[in-house]
Amino acid sequence: MIGNDPKDWVSFIFKIPRGDTIRKLGPLILLMCVYSGLIAWLELSYWQVSEKSYVRNIPIMHSLLGFVISMLLVFRTNTAYDRWWEGRKQWGALVNNSRGLAIKLSSILPPEDEKDRAFFRNIIPAFAHALRKHLRSEHTRTELFDQDEDLQEVDHTKHVPNQLSLLMNRRIQHMLRHEKISQQQLIYIEHEVRSFNDICGACERIKNTPIPYSYSAFLKKFIFIYVITLPFGYVFSLGFYVIPVIAFVFYVLASLELIAEEIEDPFGNDANDLPTDKIAQTIEKNVMELL
Repeated sequence: MIGNDPKDWVSFIFKIPRGDTIRKLGPLILLMCVYSGLIAWLELSYWQVSEKSYVRNIPIMHSLLGFVISMLLVFRTNTAYDRWWEGRKQWGALVNNSRGLAIKLSSILPPEDEKDRAFFRNIIPAFAHALRKHLRSEHTRTELFDQDEDLQEVDHTKHVPNQLSLLMNRRIQHMLRHEKISQQQLIYIEHEVRSFNDICGACERIKNTPIPYSYSAFLKKFIFIYVITLPFGYVFSLGFYVIPVIAFVFYVLASLELIAEEIEDPFGNDANDLPTDKIAQTIEKNVMELL
């Protein structure tokens, strides 16, 4: 994710960072300029469209469809942002529950019980790192897995967050059987332990249920047809100035769709995705301090 100062207007206007849509749309914008220039040249120089031609009335269609396309784009961007914000809330909950579990275990476990403390000191941040990589379909092993013999048994070809959650529950039940914790203390930490699976499931739901293909495909076609028909009518009132106008209209409409595509899957490596690497490192740092 790109860090930024929202009050720095100069940076927003004049800089083109890696995540700016103009980088990705540059070739298409150039193509639209060439296309618009060609249509303008043909209409003004060769086709000699008469005053009574229906071609001059094409802008009426654009004025009618402008409201429709704006409503579709608003729905598209709002839906995508809801998915991004839901992902952010889930990772915020993971941070809070990881800290909460570490705080409770630190108060429950005696200082001399270094084995159990070390286990949770490794497995809690390991879950965050594993979930981050699991959502990106990357190899989940980190150096935290080598610091505890129980974590070394995790099969990284399977669902790693599930295995870590299972190991966590097994260790807690082992502590209960050996009377290291009481039944009341088990209830005390149960919410945080259970929340790891809930958060994993919620993130997988966001990742595995994208916006329906038909809706996304229709919107792209709608934008394309809307833009390529603009020069036919507006060239008579704008002349060759229709070239920058069409390029700008295409940039605005296509950028909204491109941004929605990026943020609807908030767990990837795109510039506008969630900073899950930084969040996982924060969890690791906090848990190390607490335990």
